[in-house]
Amino acid sequence: MKLLAATAFFLSAAVSPASADMIRIQSAFGVDETIDRLEAAVEKAGAKVFARIDHAAGAESVGMELAAATALIFGNPKLGTPALQAGASIGLDLPLRVLAYQDGDEVWVVYHDPKDVAEMHGIPQDLPVFAAMTGALAKLTGAATTQ
Repeated sequence: MKLLAATAFFLSAAVSPASADMIRIQSAFGVDETIDRLEAAVEKAGAKVFARIDHAAGAESVGMELAAATALIFGNPKLGTPALQAGASIGLDLPLRVLAYQDGDEVWVVYHDPKDVAEMHGIPQDLPVFAAMTGALAKLTGAATTQ
């Protein structure tokens, strides 16, 4: 299956909870550029990009329309393995996923809060791995969304 690309955009430090377990950040870039920047930041940090999924291209392939929306799936075994050792079911939500999408004139980046994901799987949120994941996601998405 061919995975395609997209873009994103950030204005200042606009961060808001999209729901109880998601972090939402406005990007200063289009969806494609945001995802390109995120991918570069992930690789620079030594993590591995597993997939890039262009949802709008998928919709187009079946004759439907969808605003730009691209997910990047990535991870680092140094962080993922301890999480999996704490509870195997968290493998359903790992590797990490970040979505950039167009909403009107704005582009947003959204991802699940790792501590909330841990809680959902019955894993203690205070394990150091979840603080590390939270920090990594904040740093990577910051690099992707700000000038």
